[in-house]
Amino acid sequence: MTDDSTPSRPVTARSWLREHSELGVCVLLLVLGVLVLTDALTMSVDITQRGPVGPRTVPVVVGVGLLAVAVLLAVDVLRGGRGEAEGGEDVDLGEPADRRTVALLTGVFLAFAVLIGPLGFPVSGALLFWGSAYALGSRHLDRDPLVAAGLSLLTYFVFDSLLGVPLPGGPLMGVL
Repeated sequence: MTDDSTPSRPVTARSWLREHSELGVCVLLLVLGVLVLTDALTMSVDITQRGPVGPRTVPVVVGVGLLAVAVLLAVDVLRGGRGEAEGGEDVDLGEPADRRTVALLTGVFLAFAVLIGPLGFPVSGALLFWGSAYALGSRHLDRDPLVAAGLSLLTYFVFDSLLGVPLPGGPLMGVL
C-alpha cells in the first residue's frame, strides 16, 4: 500500500512499456539516423565532387542530428519526461477517425503516383492539389481547379527552370 491508501500494481514489462511508449519514437529516430548515415557514408562520390561541402555533408548532418535527438529523447523519457497531452488541439478524441477523408486523400496520392509518368507533373500535380482540397472539404468547384492548375504550373516552373530539377512534363512538354 502507498501513502494515499491505493493499492500499488506490480510493474510488468507490458505496463513499463506502456508508461514509456515514447521510446518507440526514439527507436524510429535511431533507425532513420542509422539508415541515413549508412546511405550517406556508402555513397559513391566522384573525385571532382570532393571538397569541404560535398554531397555527403547534408545527409551526414541530418543522420547525426537524428541520432542525437533519439538519444536525448530516450534519456528524457527514461528520466520521467512525458509528452504533453492533446491540450492544444481542437480534437475530440472520443470521436472516430474520418475514414472517408483518409481514403480520399490516399486515393488522390495513389492516383498522382500512377499518373505522373503518363500525364506529367503539371496535369497530375493539378489533380493532386485539387483532389486534396476537395478531400479536405473545399467545395469551390469553379475556383479550386484554377488555383490547383496555377499552383501546379508554378511548382513545375520553379523546380524545372529555377532549381534545375527536371520534372516529367508529359504531353505538355512541348507546350510548356
